[in-house]
Amino acid sequence: MSLCITTRFHMSLFLLVATTLIIFDKFVHATQILYTHDHHHSSLVLALTYSTSTTTTIPTPKTTSKRPLNYADHMTEPLKEVRDGYIISLNLGTPPQIIQVYLDTGSDLTWVPCGNLSFDCIDCNDYKNNKLLTASISFSPSHSSSSLRDSCSSPFCTDIHSSDNSFDTCTIAGCSLTTLLRSTCYRPCPPFAYTYGEGVVAGTLTRDTLRVHATTNSISRDIPRFCFGCVGSTYREPIGIAGFGKGPLSLPSQLGFLHKGFSHCFLPFKYANNPNISSPLFVGDLAISSKEYMQFTPMLKSPIMYPNYYYIGLEAVTVGNVSTAPQVTLREFDSFGNGGMIIDSGTTYTHLPEPFYSQLLSILESVINYPRATEVEERSGFDLCYRIPCKSNNILGDEDELPLISFHFLNNVSITLPQGNCFYAMGAPSNYSVAKCLLFQSMDDDDESDGPAGVFGSFQQQNVEVVYDLDKERIGFQVADCANFPAL
Repeated sequence: MSLCITTRFHMSLFLLVATTLIIFDKFVHATQILYTHDHHHSSLVLALTYSTSTTTTIPTPKTTSKRPLNYADHMTEPLKEVRDGYIISLNLGTPPQIIQVYLDTGSDLTWVPCGNLSFDCIDCNDYKNNKLLTASISFSPSHSSSSLRDSCSSPFCTDIHSSDNSFDTCTIAGCSLTTLLRSTCYRPCPPFAYTYGEGVVAGTLTRDTLRVHATTNSISRDIPRFCFGCVGSTYREPIGIAGFGKGPLSLPSQLGFLHKGFSHCFLPFKYANNPNISSPLFVGDLAISSKEYMQFTPMLKSPIMYPNYYYIGLEAVTVGNVSTAPQVTLREFDSFGNGGMIIDSGTTYTHLPEPFYSQLLSILESVINYPRATEVEERSGFDLCYRIPCKSNNILGDEDELPLISFHFLNNVSITLPQGNCFYAMGAPSNYSVAKCLLFQSMDDDDESDGPAGVFGSFQQQNVEVVYDLDKERIGFQVADCANFPAL
């Protein structure tokens, strides 16, 4: 999911198509530069395709380890916070090139910018002043001795080109979906277009060695032929993404960890863009073992649509002592597979459907007595902002005077969100008051009728340990101090 947006599911079709065509035109030149070293890839066929998730089953890749195999049962990587998401470092290629990417549990494809000079991000000016983002260099396949293009016979190519029409790039290249499924087409996998909420990336599927770490950086494991997108042009996607969804292209899937799980503890927003503070991302056995202290809610399975999302069921939301129950769509699916709430690190703010969202706003308005900051609402786009008194012009304000908000999920799981996960200061204090806004949003009208009914975003997951136990098909929550979370 695109981290620089507030919702995934609504985008102007005209803008998407027009932008994608521009990106593909730019990507033609980038690809010619990136792969001139490979004589097998001198002929390229470019076209437009829309990527959708599938449930293709792929074999677990063979791996090599620099230590005995028991060290390869897990991986640990540090997570750092930028202004609207969380980044990890990928070690790709031979020798390894370190590329920083967003962690996204709402998508499958892992991709990195390719070409130090040729990578082009359209409409990304807002990110150019962010040192953590601009420090992320592009991957250069020509500088890696183990880099190669993926082939049309690969199941990953089948997954990213999951259509069979005359405009699909594999069809234009001479590989129909039938030949892909039979693994009888050996041409290089054609370039793809992969869409997010308000972003799009264009690139080619590439294979190279991925190096991951165990509990310390001194213990590493090399994953040969890891498949990722080598992207030359994007729209509103300034750096790469590590896809942690349930599809075959995702990083946990390719590493063979989908039968185990992963966990994270997101730093609070006050540490955004601080390169010196991180929290651990655990993947594998360490993520799911010894978690008896946590509350677990079951993962829901959409029978038809979007099977690669992580769904949970929301039963109620409590504001102080006032509880309100949402519509049934937030805890179960309709006959078309729509409904449920997804938990997504790639969506910044929690999104709730109408009329439940408006009901929640009404309850908050009835229990908060501070004056509304209507000018901040108009400027920020958030629906509920207040002027909060603050002593000595402290930006935190009188947080204890704001009501606590609790989410109640299936299986009697209740989590009271830390104060900083709900209302956030929109600027510096002035005259001993600070404007704070509720960082929840409403699902767009189009979103509510198609796909998930709600999204539990990353901002509401701050200072909360979240465990994706894929073995037992459940998700665990526990409030924690993520800045001091043990790395084991």
